[in-house]
Formats: sequence, C-alpha cells, structure tokens
Amino acid sequence: MNKNDLIDAIAEEHELTKTFARDLVEGIFDRISEAAKRGEEVAIFGFGKFKVADRKARKGRNPQTGEPVKIAASKNLKFEQAKAIKELLNTKRGGSRKK
Repeated sequence: MNKNDLIDAIAEEHELTKTFARDLVEGIFDRISEAAKRGEEVAIFGFGKFKVADRKARKGRNPQTGEPVKIAASKNLKFEQAKAIKELLNTKRGGSRKK
C-alpha cells in the first residue's frame, strides 16, 4: 500500500472526497514529521512509536573503489511496533495462535 492507496481507502470507507482524505493523510504525516524534527517521540496507542535515534559518525568503504570513507553522524527515524500490531502480524489466519 502506498500513500495514494491509503487516501483512496479512507475516502471510500468514510465517504469523503479524495481531496479531503488527502488533506487528512498529509496533515497526519506532516504532524509526525514536525514532531520528529523537534526530537519528540510520537506514540500512537495500539500501533506503535516513532522515535528519533542518533547515529554516530563511523568509517565505511566506497563500494566501487574500496577506499575508506568517513560517514557523518546523522539522525534517523525509527518505528517500534505496539504489542497489538506484533500479535496481529504473528497470528495465523482463521484461528488463534498456538502457544
């Protein structure tokens, strides 16, 4: 599923115009992005958390030449799934999961 598929599904399910559904979806992504830029954690109950993680500077290799290169420190957005999503993903269709 891509962003347009999500917009189409929301518009159809809730009988909204695609323009309004697009504004909603883009607004959600904008709020998550803005919070991440400020270094804030975004927790969506039952779905998961988006967290900003710092990556340290490190050494790497140019794959074409094999020469060592310095990779600068950076920030990365990580997603940690909620228990409910993990269980959903690991439950077999048509029945409960055996323990």
